[in-house]
Amino acid sequence: MPLSEQEQRLLEEMERSLYQNDADFVATASRRGRTNYTFVVVGVLVAVLGIATLIAGVIIRQPLVGVLGFAIMFAGVLLAIAPPRRAESASGAPASSRGRGRSSTSSSSSFMDSLNERWDRRQDGRE
Repeated sequence: MPLSEQEQRLLEEMERSLYQNDADFVATASRRGRTNYTFVVVGVLVAVLGIATLIAGVIIRQPLVGVLGFAIMFAGVLLAIAPPRRAESASGAPASSRGRGRSSTSSSSSFMDSLNERWDRRQDGRE
């Protein structure tokens, strides 16, 4: 079903707001799709090693070895599913962009409030 002109304008306004308020998200959104299979393979291998250590701890009845195996397994799973951190993101964003993100929260919340009000009016048949 095609969008009405009003819905198209609202969608374009939301996209502009996203590009203005969440510039960091838009800049990193294209990089999120890439999967580093080296980290996935190493993570799976570490998780399997953790499972083996956990089972060994149960067999030899040493709870400390079992807990260590669980920790190794957990670290392997995190390594496999978590995206790798890049050097520029590890240094952190400048303080000015952090402050800008916080100040835009109030404007984006009022934007969302107005959208919610418009939606409620539309559902009630007033618009």
